[in-house]
Amino acid sequence: MYSLNLDTNAFLSDYWQKKPLLIKNAFPNFEELISPDELAGLACEEEVSSRVVVTKDNDWQICQGPFEDYDQFGSSHWQLLVQALNHWYPDSANFIDAFRFIPDWRFDDLMASFATPGGGVGAHIDNYDVFIIQGEGERHWTVGEKGQYAPKNNDPTTPLIEGFSPIIDVVLEKGDMLYIPPGYPHQGQTLTTAMSYSIGYRAPSQQELFSALADALIDTNTGLKRFTSTSEPTIANQVSVSHQQDMMALISELASDPESYQTMLGNMLSQNRFELDLCEPEQPYTADMLKEDIEQGAQLCRIGGLKLLQLENDSLSRVFVNGEAFVHPASITVDVTILANSCSFDPEKTEQLLQNVPTQDLVLTLLNRGYFYLG
Repeated sequence: MYSLNLDTNAFLSDYWQKKPLLIKNAFPNFEELISPDELAGLACEEEVSSRVVVTKDNDWQICQGPFEDYDQFGSSHWQLLVQALNHWYPDSANFIDAFRFIPDWRFDDLMASFATPGGGVGAHIDNYDVFIIQGEGERHWTVGEKGQYAPKNNDPTTPLIEGFSPIIDVVLEKGDMLYIPPGYPHQGQTLTTAMSYSIGYRAPSQQELFSALADALIDTNTGLKRFTSTSEPTIANQVSVSHQQDMMALISELASDPESYQTMLGNMLSQNRFELDLCEPEQPYTADMLKEDIEQGAQLCRIGGLKLLQLENDSLSRVFVNGEAFVHPASITVDVTILANSCSFDPEKTEQLLQNVPTQDLVLTLLNRGYFYLG
């Protein structure tokens, strides 16, 4: 188990999405999540999102995986990044549990990095929250104030910036952690061969919300109410202020109606940016097969990265899983909450869940979809 040395209530009150924070020895006696060889092996797989960033003079080269060997990159000035480690490496689940004081819907992925001396990605700004945890080795990190910064080489398409004055300047050692909110410039440079991990949290933008809402309205053939008016402007080519406001009020009306937006939000927030490692059974589970395996000591486990979300005050009894709503009887809402709040269940807990037939049916559905598996 990984124990986070942090007052989470104070952190959420004083730092979360407000200002960066350095936590020395955040994970006392930190144990590496994965070995460099295992990480390199994952980066060989087509399904895994990986890249190598090569540091050059005043520039960076990005090579997309998969990779068969790394000899071409030499012994310094590069790093391997593997996204969504939690999707492909079940042993990372306990580490992620230490961060569940932040809601699941915000969680994006766990990224692992193997870096050689001199490796780094340059000064840049992210639009998401990130926790950077140092494993073996040392990396030098600087973080600057929020503000307006010139893009690197005057390229408006790059996330890289020319530079900044640091407000945090530190060498991270094993078990240290750095929290950086959106909009704060930062830069990391590897001093000795190192492993490090990044946990990212994202939130939807206005653009993403509008796009998702529009798609949902089209898919359900709803949102068909049209603009009407009680008066017209005296100038033929003019769109009056009242007409502008009343048209936008149609959008506000949708945004204030839970039945219009809850399904969209549940589907959107439960989806993953990265491919899931589905565990579909060779033949569909039946209730008898499930009970037999549980009696023999099997554990019910959720695949890595899967989100099971419930909306507070939802208009329906349902749980959202990987962009899809699963409606269930209100009588098993407590069971569904238990299912959504834990990533694995020992045989005793699983037997308790299976006592309710509707809960058993939901578990079977999730098993046969490959969202859960028996370990």
